[in-house]
Amino acid sequence: MNILVLANKVPYPPNDGGAFATLSMCTGLSNAGANITLLAMATPKHRTLAKDIPDCVTEKFSVETVYVDTKISPFKALLNFLFSSKPYNAVRFESKEFANRLSQLLQSNTYDLVQLEGLYLIPYIKIIRSETSCPIALRAHNVEHEIWQRRASNEVKKLNRFYTDHLAKRIKKMERKALGLVDILVPISEKDEQGLTNLGFKGVSMVVPTGYNFDEIEGEREVTVEFPSIFHLGGLDWHPNREGILWFLDNCWSLVRSELPDVKFYVAGRGAPDDFVQKIGSYEGVVYCGEVEDAREFMRTKALMIVPLLTGSGMRIKIVEGMALGKAVVSTNIGAEGIEADPETQIAIADEPISFAYQIINLLNDRRKLEKMGENAKLFARIKLDNNRITKALLDFYSEML
Repeated sequence: MNILVLANKVPYPPNDGGAFATLSMCTGLSNAGANITLLAMATPKHRTLAKDIPDCVTEKFSVETVYVDTKISPFKALLNFLFSSKPYNAVRFESKEFANRLSQLLQSNTYDLVQLEGLYLIPYIKIIRSETSCPIALRAHNVEHEIWQRRASNEVKKLNRFYTDHLAKRIKKMERKALGLVDILVPISEKDEQGLTNLGFKGVSMVVPTGYNFDEIEGEREVTVEFPSIFHLGGLDWHPNREGILWFLDNCWSLVRSELPDVKFYVAGRGAPDDFVQKIGSYEGVVYCGEVEDAREFMRTKALMIVPLLTGSGMRIKIVEGMALGKAVVSTNIGAEGIEADPETQIAIADEPISFAYQIINLLNDRRKLEKMGENAKLFARIKLDNNRITKALLDFYSEML
């Protein structure tokens, strides 16, 4: 099967959830026997060009990139707010150059299916429909408007809350329209599938969580785990991650430190604003690491992962990675959305500050319990989140639809 995948970011290196999900998807479909062509936007945040992607990736599938300037402009955002009904988030990814290359690919190749990696590829459906009659699948990484609705509800400043709420409504309108334009829906969780169905999708769908390539970690050497330690790994240019970390530090950290005075909290991720770095640095026992060179090695040397997410949607890819590496995870319910693990034995869940803190304290005070939860998490990930199995099932599903 020949599949054209469109992405609004280059998925290499896979340093954030979206990039990781797209790379896993393309790799898995290729391993299952599909002929994959990826057309991706190289952006200021994801600058890698096709020629710079290593052979270990390009030998699996074909990659083409088109540079698109997606930098946020306050002036353009204001004009968009005043004179357009489109969400500014989506407008930033509209590109004539990308559209032209897409058109050329569709004219010179025959594809059995086009897969869109997320909502912001929807504007290119008109071109796809004009050049081919093949089905279009939307790989929904999340329910986009929910992220912005939750963010608006947590905004303290009235002006920010007003704008974010307005943006959420525009995105919801776009999302609803998009669901009527695609033939197949591939949500990342059952919750997202239900949400998008409620929003109006009436076609065929298959829930496909983001999988993990376990062959990448086979035979890795043993490492020394710092104990007691906790860590958070995720893009710090993403507001929900910063929001969750600050919530944890403001509401949970002092209690954790009172019970475990030697514990350290490692915060890693790229793109942190200076004021955020300064603020978390004022807390005793917090170590800011910035963007780490080897995320997997970083995770393996720490004892416990935390995901104190208050807003967001979709599936937290770093939890998938952490579980695959045998890490116990403490998360909020929102952070664990899309991961159907047992909340008693495979992951620890808490939404209230005191409960969240004591989940950490109890695990770090009982090392056997911590290690057992990590073992259970790894087993769960191997059974439920093996990328080759997941993507093979999706390819079979696509074959049935054609």
